[in-house]
Amino acid sequence: MSKASLVEDRCRGVLVGLAAGDRIGGPIRMAVRLAESLIDCGRFDPSDILNRYLSWRREGAFDTGPVSERVFSLLAAGIPIKNVTAQVHHEFNGMTAGCNPTHRSPPLSMFAGIADNDLADFAMTEAGLTHFDPMAGETAATNNQLCRSLIQGVGWDEALRKRGRFVDQKEPGNNGGFATDVIRAAIYFVNQSACFDEALNRSLAFAGPSNYCPVLVGAIAGCRWGASAIPTSLLSHVDILPRVKAAAESLAAGWGASE
Repeated sequence: MSKASLVEDRCRGVLVGLAAGDRIGGPIRMAVRLAESLIDCGRFDPSDILNRYLSWRREGAFDTGPVSERVFSLLAAGIPIKNVTAQVHHEFNGMTAGCNPTHRSPPLSMFAGIADNDLADFAMTEAGLTHFDPMAGETAATNNQLCRSLIQGVGWDEALRKRGRFVDQKEPGNNGGFATDVIRAAIYFVNQSACFDEALNRSLAFAGPSNYCPVLVGAIAGCRWGASAIPTSLLSHVDILPRVKAAAESLAAGWGASE
């Protein structure tokens, strides 16, 4: 496989892998809408992204996480957006550092039109559409930076060293939905596995019914090993797979155009 083909394969692997890891379906539906916004607008447009999330809610959104669902419900009720996330942060007693932004935002890493220097800021801005706690945005930024490095061909060990605090983990930690716990566990399983299916299957056993760690394992492992390394059997549950693949293909093509 040529260098350009490898870049595109790793890029596709982010979104296809996320779909493989998402066993309930909310994160991939949000990620696809974010990806389609980037494709249709040709840029990062937070207003357009939020409108797509709200449109999905009107269609019957599910598995968005409690923080995002509450934000969307208040916005639908006409509460001004500038007040919503702070209000929800108060309602949730300051516990708005969940993993939903980290789950849904990996398409940012896939979009060649976002400069490396802007990626973290954009990830934090996207997270801030729903989550007031900056930790939610910082974790989303870390994940997007890791995936971007891998897309660009940085080796796994070097890419991981750039995210310093996750190096040399001896265990996955806990299987809760706090953003930093989720990314810590996800990186552990990808780091300790030899292929995509091993990483995902180990994370599924660890997570149990919780749709936290495996979603992120899918995105990171898909990026590390590429979409071509994802067994079709691990995608049989994805009922929007053609839409996922179309968005992944379009974003991957952007890397060829940027050569």
